[in-house]
Amino acid sequence: MKQYTFKIALLLGILITFNACDDVLEKNPLDKLSDQSFWNSENDAKLALAGVYAIDHNMWGEGDWWSYRGLLWLEFASDNAYDRRGNKSNQSKLANGLNVSTNGAVKNYWTASYKKIGRCNNFLENIVHTEMDENLKAQMIAEVRFIRACQYFYMCQYWGGVPLVTKVQTIEEANNVTRASKADIVSFVRTELSEAVSGLPSSRPTEEKGRVTKAAALAFLGRLQMAEQQWGDAANTFKQIIDLGEYQIDDRYEELFLTSGETSKEIIWASQVLQDDLGHAIMQHFLPYIAGGWHIHCPLNEIVDAYDCVDGLPISQSPLYDASKPFENRDPRLAMSVLLPNTSTFNGVLYVTHPDSTKAMDRVPNKTKTGYGLRKYNDENYDGDTYKSGNDVPIIRYAEVLLSYLEAMIESGASIDQALLDATINKIRGRAAVNLPAITETNPDALRTLLRNERRVELAFEGIRYWDLLRWNIAHEVMTGKFYGAKIADGPSSTSYVVNDNGNYFVTERAFRKDVDYLWPIPQAERDINDKLEQNPGY
Repeated sequence: MKQYTFKIALLLGILITFNACDDVLEKNPLDKLSDQSFWNSENDAKLALAGVYAIDHNMWGEGDWWSYRGLLWLEFASDNAYDRRGNKSNQSKLANGLNVSTNGAVKNYWTASYKKIGRCNNFLENIVHTEMDENLKAQMIAEVRFIRACQYFYMCQYWGGVPLVTKVQTIEEANNVTRASKADIVSFVRTELSEAVSGLPSSRPTEEKGRVTKAAALAFLGRLQMAEQQWGDAANTFKQIIDLGEYQIDDRYEELFLTSGETSKEIIWASQVLQDDLGHAIMQHFLPYIAGGWHIHCPLNEIVDAYDCVDGLPISQSPLYDASKPFENRDPRLAMSVLLPNTSTFNGVLYVTHPDSTKAMDRVPNKTKTGYGLRKYNDENYDGDTYKSGNDVPIIRYAEVLLSYLEAMIESGASIDQALLDATINKIRGRAAVNLPAITETNPDALRTLLRNERRVELAFEGIRYWDLLRWNIAHEVMTGKFYGAKIADGPSSTSYVVNDNGNYFVTERAFRKDVDYLWPIPQAERDINDKLEQNPGY
């Protein structure tokens, strides 16, 4: 039962946060927040901290950066997945040439970020007056500075410069802020994360599962340094995580995204969910139609083709690849991440999706739009309410740390040898559930290609790919053109469906705008309130 202690505290913190808000609206001025009846004890501080950690898992909203709807739906803006609802869904617009300043997802990410920042600022201004153990107080302050810095990390990645708010504001102040430069935001995030590291513990007891550690702060610092191409600094940062000795690659893979893998030593930090009381609708959204789900996540054939064969060679080179049996002899992570037509089973039912099949088990009204389904995050053994499932969402895994360390070493010009490969990428490929041949390539240019593909398949559908495409500055190349689903014809001879030369049917076309889409628009609703917020180019 101890593992649920923090999740229950989190639930209480959320309830108290909302109750306190109601009280403020009834008794206090609308432009000020009164804390006279709170912040009197260590317990008050703990409940407030839980409220800061609170993640928006509202199934009908877009979610924040760490909810499944906010983080994982960024895959729809990549070449990994297609939103069943079509090109006009909010996250899809981020990369198909249709993004505008009234995009609901863009507005929600902005609003969620500043809500979280506001909670952080309120916490930091009030905890200093609370009578409690000073060491615990310092640790809590480090946690909240980390959470606030992460909001600004995401915002500078997607908007560039944004208002830098570090104190509780009045309504008048909030409605007259201006954008700080991206450089200023980056500098702020770097400082906050660096200083948070020293105040955070290297590990947590079971009852504190879900609270951040040094490794979480270091990982976000490393991400920032990678995005800024500070490769030497990034390598040093990720090496610090490795040297902590707290984490390891799990021999399992599929279980890392289910409740059975929540306590894995590979998961550095995850979005905390508690079935029923603090559950979320991830399974309802992701389950295939045959299992009663809505099948929102539809993997594209482009990600399916990215998985190597078991000999470690891509399908374009491996003698093991048979186009008539495309899912045989493939990287085991493919079948553990994607429901494959006429191959995978789910709850004992063969996954049949061919549109002409009389036995198709994933059709209207909520059918796949690519012929593929998502296996990752979907638990066949779960028998509870799919609107309130309890599987955590990993935000940072040790696998990402190892791949990021190798990337930083490559890009910094460091010497690459077999020992480095075996300590990073080959640990991931060598996990028992995967067991692929080791990488031996040490030429930086060739290794970069292998590393980027490994990162893509290892972290598939985890909300990382879109950010990678942006920071590598290749989104305008990758996210332009036609995208396809599963194979339904023998070559391009189908008369009923639009297919490519291999017989994969056409799903969508995207047109990422090089001069526009690398930055998101400032939400129009915000500019309507505050005309001092200058718009990004192209919007």
